[in-house]
Amino acid sequence: MNKLLPLKDTVKPRIGLYTIGLQAYWNQFPGLRERLIEYGEFIEKKMSAWGEIYNYGLVDTVGEGRNVGEWLNSNNVDLVFCHAATYSTSSTVLPIHQICKAPVIFLNLQPSARINYDQTTTGEWLAHCGACPIPEFSNAFNRAEIPFHVVNGLLGLNYTPAISLTNEITHERKEAIRAWKEISEWIRAAAVSRTLQSSRFGFLGNTYSGMLDMYSDFTMLQAQTGIHIEVLEMCELNQLVSEVSESEISEKMDEIFEMFEISGDSPSDPIAKKPSQDQMEWSCKVAAAQEKLVRECNLDALSYYYHGSPGGEYEKLQSGFIVGHSLLTARGIPCAGEGDLKTALAMKICDILGVGGSFSEIVVVDYEDETILLGHDGPFHIAISEGKPILRGMGLYHGKQGTGVSVEAKVKSGPLTTLNVTQTGNGKLKLIISEAESTNGPTMKIGNTQTPVKFKKHPDEYMTQWFAEAPTHHCAISIGHNASLFEKVGKLLNIPTVTL
Repeated sequence: MNKLLPLKDTVKPRIGLYTIGLQAYWNQFPGLRERLIEYGEFIEKKMSAWGEIYNYGLVDTVGEGRNVGEWLNSNNVDLVFCHAATYSTSSTVLPIHQICKAPVIFLNLQPSARINYDQTTTGEWLAHCGACPIPEFSNAFNRAEIPFHVVNGLLGLNYTPAISLTNEITHERKEAIRAWKEISEWIRAAAVSRTLQSSRFGFLGNTYSGMLDMYSDFTMLQAQTGIHIEVLEMCELNQLVSEVSESEISEKMDEIFEMFEISGDSPSDPIAKKPSQDQMEWSCKVAAAQEKLVRECNLDALSYYYHGSPGGEYEKLQSGFIVGHSLLTARGIPCAGEGDLKTALAMKICDILGVGGSFSEIVVVDYEDETILLGHDGPFHIAISEGKPILRGMGLYHGKQGTGVSVEAKVKSGPLTTLNVTQTGNGKLKLIISEAESTNGPTMKIGNTQTPVKFKKHPDEYMTQWFAEAPTHHCAISIGHNASLFEKVGKLLNIPTVTL
């Protein structure tokens, strides 16, 4: 069995698509109608790489527009693309989106980079005038208070239709590449909103006492994102731990050796040691129970923390959390420590988009390299690790009770983006996004995840700006430069977004 198989199937967004035109044109310009339908079918096929596409086809009258709105509603679409293939009246398009409330994106995708000026006919020009109705639509939608977005660029065909009088092979042009990057990001962002609407987040234990930035209203989180929060009890997990068999422990041990490197003693930190056999077996036993809890409660993410009384049964239980929660995070069930639900949400957004999402906070600033070290004592998203993560035995969890096994790892070198989900004074969520680079700078050998991150500004300037946005003190690290992608998620969730 492949240990990295996700515990949940990927949810694809449901995407509506239609092409617009003006019915009066069809008898006047033979072949134009069929040509525009062909363009729409090309768009449908290309979009299907990212979502389930519901293509209504051509819409060319007011009455047909009303039918489209009802049809889109019947298919429960998350997002609608209006392909502005030629001119159409705004009275045809506006009713569609007065009936269907899903967000709308206008596609102004010209088929060719340049028309054949000497030979072009009126019919040929009409196949290239998708930009013509967009100002009319934007005015009508603005007055109707319906939000909209526009993607401008080239269609990106890799062939020229027989009817065309010019070269329509544009798939390698920057205008087509940029437009399709935007389209793919909108569809991927729609996957986030659809997935969250059916997601179950577990909340195990409590929030770390005194961390006021992390306290959240469960109803507020559901109201703004659609997630359900299942409150879990430590006794539920403890019961599952008591039922774990020796074979299940052995299976988890194999999984751990596949994914982690087991450390020796730290050369610098006396509390970071080679994990003992007892610590490893306990982490495996707890990890097996954690997976059972996720399956039984049908969880899509988890936020956890438990203090426990010194020497108590639950203190021992929570000491084994980090390894199992790292394994779950690697399999599509992001786990955020210290009871931080908002960062669990940030990690889930990253994971849905396939860009990681590792639990982090500011560790220390390196003024020589002008980097900020981001990390935590776990969990870690193994899928974005630079090499195999290391397991270290911890004689003491700093600031917490108990001992156990922790993860020492670094996010792979290259572009990264941090995503912070915070809550403002009026109770609203806010996304804070920062693009940066993961460097090959030095890290400590203390059993914590650590990534040296070089932001686009001096560390002091960056921190001044970040602190001014009142973030939650944790964030999710994703790989790649994802600001425009995360911004689209914010727009579709109607969550204010700031990019630093």
